[in-house]
Amino acid sequence: MFYNAINPSTGEVVDDGVADTWGYTFNAYYSIYLVDGREDYRQAFLDCIDNLNNNYRGYAWEGKSHDGYADAIESGINLYNREPVPALKEWIDSEIKVMWGMQKEDGIIEGWHGDGNFARTAIMYALWKTNGVHCTPWRKDLQIGASHQGEELFIVVSADEDYTGKLVFDRPRHREWLNLPMDYPRINQFPEWFTAERDAEYQLVSTKPELNGRFTGEELIGGLSLELKAGQICYIILKEIEQVK
Repeated sequence: MFYNAINPSTGEVVDDGVADTWGYTFNAYYSIYLVDGREDYRQAFLDCIDNLNNNYRGYAWEGKSHDGYADAIESGINLYNREPVPALKEWIDSEIKVMWGMQKEDGIIEGWHGDGNFARTAIMYALWKTNGVHCTPWRKDLQIGASHQGEELFIVVSADEDYTGKLVFDRPRHREWLNLPMDYPRINQFPEWFTAERDAEYQLVSTKPELNGRFTGEELIGGLSLELKAGQICYIILKEIEQVK
């Protein structure tokens, strides 16, 4: 892990606190690996994971502030997106519960602008657990989760009350919105998990008959109509078929 501050000229440790932004630093290492294939830059990150999982459970990031937890967890989510190491997943799933436990009954966390960091991290975590799939309009009684396994995406959606809306899939935002050649790891980003390609075709198998069939990536990004009865659970399996000619 990284100290908060060192003197780069002498190597002297100026602040021996452990940086909650450890992953933001590793973002730079990993980006170098992505650009030129330097395996030692990738390995530098991989070497820290067991230490993180074994020694930094419930750690007092920034004096156990939610802001410290937010930065530390975001660090892990960003890099797990590139290297899905089970030990890192265990650490993120453990520490998000600690961060959530800091929210008060009235919704306030610590009562300063850094509370927004708590919200951003929670959204990042949710988008990971849904693989970027979401419903619009959103309602608090909706429950959605998705797991990408091999070439298939498994999705489950339910609602406590009757629901009418759309099931929307993510797109390659780094390319469409930012005009970037790759989705490099960076501070405060919302990582891409499953992204639909507009010119691809996908096969859906669902417990909802209207969601069975073939759909283009364009249709997935635009959103598929979804109707649920109160308490109904919808299961979907998605698989890419071929490029549309």
